[in-house]
Amino acid sequence: MKTIVSKMWHRFVGAAVLAVLVAGCSTMNVGDAPKLQKTAAWAILPIANTTETPDAGQRAESIAQSILVQNGFTDLHRYVGDPDGGDSLVGGNNAQARARALEWARKTGAKYALSGAVTEWRYKVGVDGEPVAGVTFDVIDVSNGSIVWSATGSRSGWSRSSLAGVGQTLIRNLLAPLAQQ
Repeated sequence: MKTIVSKMWHRFVGAAVLAVLVAGCSTMNVGDAPKLQKTAAWAILPIANTTETPDAGQRAESIAQSILVQNGFTDLHRYVGDPDGGDSLVGGNNAQARARALEWARKTGAKYALSGAVTEWRYKVGVDGEPVAGVTFDVIDVSNGSIVWSATGSRSGWSRSSLAGVGQTLIRNLLAPLAQQ
């Protein structure tokens, strides 16, 4: 009897340790998504790159676009007006670029726009060099410019993980509430 209890205790402790390790790899704050139509016209606006990694915003835009298409968003339009793409919004301070992108979204007839920022996109310095990604998304009601949904999160991987894979998993998890409409 004592052996059975001991085995059960070890399994419980092992599961608890595993849960703590997995939970420590990512942090997410995701709002409940309002009823947004997947079949409505959506615009993907530039994702600001607040990191030192070149093209991180464009990488996040591409991944988000692919995930939205895979989840049934049928009328997506991606803004390509700025020659520098999302990196023209480094620091997220370029209000003129954001205004141009939102005006473009209105002209396309988009009902909603996905925007946001990449806050981290790199490999940690050190022996293991773990990949880390941090992303924030906002869904904007194009008609009035108000933010109707927001999500933010960060995720790290193990030393053998790729940065693109960690970023893709994070972005998929952040956009999951939109896909469940």
